[in-house]
Amino acid sequence: MIQIDLKLFVTLSKYLPLGSETYEIKEGTTVNELVTDLGIPDGIVKLIFINGKKQDWNYCIQHGDRVGMFPPVGGG
Repeated sequence: MIQIDLKLFVTLSKYLPLGSETYEIKEGTTVNELVTDLGIPDGIVKLIFINGKKQDWNYCIQHGDRVGMFPPVGGG
């Protein structure tokens, strides 16, 4: 198991598990697998940032990574 810092923003915050500041996942977990494991429905996560840099769904999360996810943002 590895530990990450997990932040879910705006409407995604309801999927944030308790103790997410040191959230544990299996080594080798991808962003896509993490989203599925958190129970977040398809199409709700729009932006993924790892350590402040935009990443894709296939990124393999590493120990100590800071993972942030954002929903689609609207405005006008």
